[in-house]
Amino acid sequence: MLFELSPVLRRAGRVIVFLTAAGLIAGCQVRPLYSTSSAVPQKLASIKISPADDRVEQVVRNRLIFLMTGGAGEAATADYQLQMNVTSARANILDDEISTALTPGRVTVTATYSLSSTKDSKVLKQGTRSVTALVDIGNQEFAKLRAYRDAEDRAGRELAEFIRADLASVLGR
Repeated sequence: MLFELSPVLRRAGRVIVFLTAAGLIAGCQVRPLYSTSSAVPQKLASIKISPADDRVEQVVRNRLIFLMTGGAGEAATADYQLQMNVTSARANILDDEISTALTPGRVTVTATYSLSSTKDSKVLKQGTRSVTALVDIGNQEFAKLRAYRDAEDRAGRELAEFIRADLASVLGR
């Protein structure tokens, strides 16, 4: 062999690797996000959400209020303020105008939000999240509008889940 370590060096190397791994693992924390024993649910319930500007934003806002308060509605006094702007974009996946069958499409709902403390107006979290829902678009105009609306509702509810998780992770620190 070209290079052979002495037993003392091998043992020292193992100890160093073990201590390094233990140090890395010690930095990890596993805490339940939805625990009722922590203060996170109470903090989430004390968030006031900005008024909605359109129907899709109202879907996201209503779902967020339900998720954060368990259906109790917005708190009368708020410790936190959530400013939120939601946009929706519709697009066809295929540009096939000749098709007489259903045309695949997608709806992307995007939210830009900012969570701040009402006491000192300090921004705790800013973020952008988006969700895409797929939709089959028919030839009838009402069916097309209803399909887009259903896709916006599905994407909006899922978007609210993501935003709630972001806010819970910030308030859990």
